[in-house]
Amino acid sequence: MGAFDHDEGYRLRVRKNAAFTWLVLLPSLLVLAILAVIVLTVFLKGVKALNPRFFLETQKPFGDPGGGIANGIVGSVMVLGIAALVSVPLSILAALHLVEKSSSFLSTLLRLVVDSLQGIPSIVIGVVIYAWMVVSLGSFSAFSGGIALALIMIPTVTTSIQEVLLLVPASYMEAAISLGVPRWRASLGILLPAAKSGILNGVGLGIARISGETAPLLFTAFGNPFMNLNAAKPTGAIPLIIYEYIKSPYADWHEKAWGAALILVAFVFALNMAVGARKTDKSR
Repeated sequence: MGAFDHDEGYRLRVRKNAAFTWLVLLPSLLVLAILAVIVLTVFLKGVKALNPRFFLETQKPFGDPGGGIANGIVGSVMVLGIAALVSVPLSILAALHLVEKSSSFLSTLLRLVVDSLQGIPSIVIGVVIYAWMVVSLGSFSAFSGGIALALIMIPTVTTSIQEVLLLVPASYMEAAISLGVPRWRASLGILLPAAKSGILNGVGLGIARISGETAPLLFTAFGNPFMNLNAAKPTGAIPLIIYEYIKSPYADWHEKAWGAALILVAFVFALNMAVGARKTDKSR
């Protein structure tokens, strides 16, 4: 009887373990399947639009076949570059303060601001920047779009950098301070270099986060079918081209919208892969 009870208990534990394994595995497989369907759909519909002209030419007028998204690629690089130039220094300084002065009132307020920015819908940020900058300057511009994206990017980068800085051994700072190095210089000269790889990962995640944002750019960069290199003027962007083309009645534009979506997905996927590869190398 005792041996029978022991066998029954063992089989019950095996069944429970198998059930729990499947309970964890099935949602993971479902998420992977959904991701695969999305990527495959974008690839199959978008690959037909890819050719040299697609990358080298600008948009054609309404109804005209042909053209490309060169203006959108240049515009996206411009607004993403402005967003990174604005958000990365601010995020580094904010993360440093949150780590070095974690119990201060300013850190509590800063943490509240970062968390609040994380939860504000991107379209609201676009409307606010429209009221602050576009109306004040009297024109849509790539610079306004970059500022809007910077506000969206700051919470992601700040949080990522803060987590990385907390992983740096405290002995690094203690050794520098014990030698008479000012705390601010130790932070800039020792703490940040020690976390350089993680900071780059955080920047990559932040850029991936804002790459597909459309709503803020509608109110700030606005879009431009022509090539523009002036940050003070309206500019195109890949998400804006996707939005404009996919709602048009022209099959050729629909195809180009899928092609632009494929470029955007490939860019975000490459960024995430690069971040993952750096994390893997770091763990080794």
